[in-house]
Amino acid sequence: MNRPIALLGGTFDPIHDGHLRAAVEIREALDAQELRLIPCAIPPHRSQPGASPQQRVAMIEAAIAGSPQLQCDTRELGRSGPSYTVDTLRSFRAELGATRSIVLVLGADAFHGLPSWNRWRELPELAHIAVLTRPDSHALIDPRLEEMLAQRATSLPADLWASAGGRVLRLEIPPLPISSTLIRARVKQRRSIRYLVPDSVIELIDTQQLYRS
Repeated sequence: MNRPIALLGGTFDPIHDGHLRAAVEIREALDAQELRLIPCAIPPHRSQPGASPQQRVAMIEAAIAGSPQLQCDTRELGRSGPSYTVDTLRSFRAELGATRSIVLVLGADAFHGLPSWNRWRELPELAHIAVLTRPDSHALIDPRLEEMLAQRATSLPADLWASAGGRVLRLEIPPLPISSTLIRARVKQRRSIRYLVPDSVIELIDTQQLYRS
């Protein structure tokens, strides 16, 4: 079995150091061959991004320049309609084959909301799921997710190498308390975002006057 391919989706509006540090931690914890950052076109469960798809891709590519194990994957931007994760995983499975280990990475909040997602029960049939958890997280979860965990949970990242999908791994990584909402608010208030986002991203935000209003 080849090393896994890890997938981390989001609006990345804009990408920031919290995203990047998490991406590095995830790739190392899974010993993944690469981690793909997947900007969504039309997020089904949140407001629409403030920056255009092209601007968000430019910021991602600027942020990960020089990090070959982090890649920007734009396939969701080429599809019409909402960016459903099940469709994205089907696309990856068609591209990578039936036996390649694929790991969908979800934050704890996203995982807890999984039963509201389109065709959510199909996701573990298409990929493994790694859930980012915090040491202080003790939230109650949907009984349907409890059932999924009872059937599929593992505590060993190496188990994700042994099959193409089907397992759920809780992955604890050091959190950085940075959010895209914070970045946008600080830009609108004309406050510094240095050391919160890469300098290359700051340059794009400044030159394109993003998030000013």
